[in-house]
Amino acid sequence: MTEDRNQNQIIRIDARGCFVESLSDSFEIGKAHFVFATYDLSKPSGQRQTNNIHIYIDVAELLELCRKLLGGEMRWLMQNKKKNGDSTPLYQCLGGTSAEKLAKYGRSRADGMSLSRTAQLVCGNKTDFLFVADSGPGETNAKGLIVPRFGKKPENHVSVSMTFESFSELMLMTKIHYEAWLSAWYLAKNQTSLRRTQQQAGKDERLSEEGPMSMF
Repeated sequence: MTEDRNQNQIIRIDARGCFVESLSDSFEIGKAHFVFATYDLSKPSGQRQTNNIHIYIDVAELLELCRKLLGGEMRWLMQNKKKNGDSTPLYQCLGGTSAEKLAKYGRSRADGMSLSRTAQLVCGNKTDFLFVADSGPGETNAKGLIVPRFGKKPENHVSVSMTFESFSELMLMTKIHYEAWLSAWYLAKNQTSLRRTQQQAGKDERLSEEGPMSMF
């Protein structure tokens, strides 16, 4: 893990051979950045990471997840799905990079397709949740969404087992850091506006003291 990532890290939740971490480096584009990774400790240092998937969730969706967690709705949904044997996701995020953008960045896939990245929150059998990320080939639909085309065989797959409490920690800590960042952003914006106003007032005052310029 790079020093920059350590500086941007908000919280990391570990499970067996994998983890998910929240980073603060995408708030300015309205996204919460989650990195999913698996690792193999038997491999040499520097080669232990076996899967790595970056998921970007809209801040509005993050806040909605937090609302459901804080209000008890998420726990009720989880319990209801488990009771009824419902395996559909509690939450799903479709994202990725289009083939056009990959080509622009010089990172086109060999198959010429888009890169699909998905995240799902599903109920676990032995735990409350599985927070799952997958990546692989995808196609961009008419609405601009990148639809996965890897079926049940993603190129990268990370499934993090989480309790209700650990998932809440991940989401709510990210929310708190976003709110702190947003407050700082507004403060910096207001300070910049104030400096410009003061500078303009100073210019106007100097012009007033100098008086009107003579034309002769």
